[in-house]
Amino acid sequence: MMTSDYIQIALYLVLLISLTPVLGSYMYKVFAGKNHLMRPFLGELEKLVYKLSGVHPETESNWKTYALGLLLFNFVGLIFLFVLQLIQMQLPLNPAHLPNVTWHSALNTAISFMTNTNWQGYAGETTLSYLVQMLGLTVQNFVSAATGIAVLLALVRGLSRKSATTLGNFWTDLTRSTLYVLLPLSILLAIVLVGEGVIQNFNSYQTAHTLQGTEQVIPMGPAASQIAIKQLGTNGGGFFNTNSSHPFENPTPFTNFLEMLAILLIPAALTYTYGKMVGSVRQGWTIFAVMFVLLISGLAISLYGEYSTNPVLNQSHLMEGKETRIGITNSVLWSTVTTAASNGSVNAMHDSLSPLSGMIALINMLLGEVIFGGVGAGLYGMIVFVILTVFIAGLMVGRTPELLGKKIGAFEVQMAIIANLSTSLVILVFTAWASVSGYGLSSLNNTGPHGFSEILYAYTSAAGNNGSAFAGLNTNTLFYNLTLSAALLVGRFGVIIPILAIAGSMVEKNITPESAGTFRTDNWVFGGLLIAVILIVGGLTYFPALSLGPVVEHLLMIK
Repeated sequence: MMTSDYIQIALYLVLLISLTPVLGSYMYKVFAGKNHLMRPFLGELEKLVYKLSGVHPETESNWKTYALGLLLFNFVGLIFLFVLQLIQMQLPLNPAHLPNVTWHSALNTAISFMTNTNWQGYAGETTLSYLVQMLGLTVQNFVSAATGIAVLLALVRGLSRKSATTLGNFWTDLTRSTLYVLLPLSILLAIVLVGEGVIQNFNSYQTAHTLQGTEQVIPMGPAASQIAIKQLGTNGGGFFNTNSSHPFENPTPFTNFLEMLAILLIPAALTYTYGKMVGSVRQGWTIFAVMFVLLISGLAISLYGEYSTNPVLNQSHLMEGKETRIGITNSVLWSTVTTAASNGSVNAMHDSLSPLSGMIALINMLLGEVIFGGVGAGLYGMIVFVILTVFIAGLMVGRTPELLGKKIGAFEVQMAIIANLSTSLVILVFTAWASVSGYGLSSLNNTGPHGFSEILYAYTSAAGNNGSAFAGLNTNTLFYNLTLSAALLVGRFGVIIPILAIAGSMVEKNITPESAGTFRTDNWVFGGLLIAVILIVGGLTYFPALSLGPVVEHLLMIK
């Protein structure tokens, strides 16, 4: 690694830490209903949205009503996007005259974008029209991210309110998240990206003649607007098949840096917002520190794996699967950030990473996407581990477990375990099925441990709502489209429903005043315990699967 590589990583991390309280404070004002920077500009639009939709923003609901509204909204979005793909040939803004999408691919894509995953079993520029990309995918990029924030807000209210019965209004949380947070940031980032060369047009595809005398079709389209929200909303995916390694999506080192920063910006800032909303900024910083330590630990191992000498090829600094203009360090940093944040966009092919680096990308997702994770989703996933840690620590010292002055009972622990195990179940069961069935092996390009890693990565990415792919596996088949769709749904709603149930249970409890015997959850001791629980739970659950894939591959390589 060169000095410039170290400087860039340091600058990235320093900016992430510095912007966390700035954006976090702003979001606290938005979600607490206080005056903030964007209210004078968009306040009337918010009122208009409520008026047109018939929503009474001051009316709050219990967790069941909140969950019902969330599920109905997402179901309608799924159906709309599904139908849109089935009839795209009859719709305008399709200059490439792309045909209608097959039903199983359309179903998989609709579920994927509705669940904030953006898993894509297709090539964007050869499959979806401009209209479907904008009206379907981009809209879901906004509302799926806002849904994650809404669930987090409901959970925070459940933890911070005293003897209440309601958790807020889903429609209000959805509107404010979209209107005041995601939309302004996306407009700002899109303008900067266009200025740097990311395309944003409605032109027909262009035909170019190469120096060899052949013709090359160059795709066009409204890319910048989708790229901005896909990064800020931790959606991932790509307007083009090669994603952020495509020069029209990511043309310069500056856009590369900005897009990486956008991936973690909101998830990191939400930790500060959480601290403000529960009345203890130290709580937020403790969770941020845990996420940060796990992030840089994975990054260090991943960099070591990529810069170490490969004994098979007898060289280091391998450039296969990486862009020359982006380089190894940027590729490794992006792979670590995007899998830690359940984003899924890539600027290098993860299939070409070293076994160690590929394993870190897998582990980031297998831990439950809690290392910053998705917008809102990462933090409420981390709070699941906080509940488990408080419960285990309580057993160790013989005290009733408490979080923010509220007692953790059997119901909360059961729901936390369900949320944790639901994703584990679909990952391991579907990976095992695909690994021994003709349906799963028929589209696999590699055998041995690397081929197993490709299958494991696909279901991990889907259940973790990440969306990145290991490549080397064609998943646009009936078997994979349907099984991955099931993993997408369980990975999203198998966590959201238990989280809302926890919020509904906790909101009714009284807050016990802090005493000398209170187990603190805002210091380095608790942070260390939390890291240990995350790693132990993840290790016990997934080590056998990892040992069959990247671990064996690494051992074979050094042998």
